[in-house]
Order: sequence, then C-alpha cells, then structure tokens
Amino acid sequence: MDYDSNNIFARILRGELPCVELYEDEGTYAFMDIMPRADGHHLVIPKTAARNILDASRDQLTACMHTVQKLSRAAVRAFNADGVTLQQFSEAAGGQEVFHLHFHILPRRDGVELRPPGIMADTAVLREQATRIVDALN
Repeated sequence: MDYDSNNIFARILRGELPCVELYEDEGTYAFMDIMPRADGHHLVIPKTAARNILDASRDQLTACMHTVQKLSRAAVRAFNADGVTLQQFSEAAGGQEVFHLHFHILPRRDGVELRPPGIMADTAVLREQATRIVDALN
C-alpha cells in the first residue's frame, strides 16, 4: 500500500489541521488524542512519511520509541499512573484507521477501565492534560 500524504496526521504535521501539541524533536511529533480513552491519552508520530510499522525505517522506529519512552515516563508522573498501555495498529486488518505510523500512549491506573472509543474530548481539558505532561518532562 502507498503512503497517502493527505492523511490527517500528515496534515497536522504541515499545520493544516489543529492539534493540542505536546512535544517535538528532530524526528518526532506528539499531540493529544482528540478521542481519548484515558486521561492523558496522546500520540507519537514520525515527522516523515511512514504508513505503519510494516514500512517504517529503523531510524523512524528508533526516534519514535525514544519519544514514546520519554513521554510515557512523563505521563506516569503527570497522572500518578500505575503504568501505561501502548498501542500501535498496522493496516486495516490490524485496526489501523489513520495510515501514518503512530503510537498511542495511555496512562493507566489499577482498576480503571478504558473509556469507550469515539467520544470527542473538550479541547480545554486536552490542553490542561497536555500542560501536565509537558510540566512532567522537566
């Protein structure tokens, strides 16, 4: 399958669509999930084109995993979480809906179930949660 340069995450990277930004470095970009399944649910993507883990380069994966670990640690601190759930879906059969490589980071508390998918969050709440994660990076 070919990479679609008009997918929603490519458009976010180009500044064509808004997001609640968390973190950016040379190779990755992170932002809040607009339909979070847990408080602090956010995404990490490579800044360069990759459809998913099946076609990503080693450099893209290395950059993403470095950022995933960094932000996972910050999210645990920010939300006093007991752990994190990481999700990555590749191709439609694997559950992928946006065809730009991305990793979901969901801070988790013991005994707290994930919320159902598909419910939009209030942008003000996402901004507050993003601030908590960014503050925990320091």
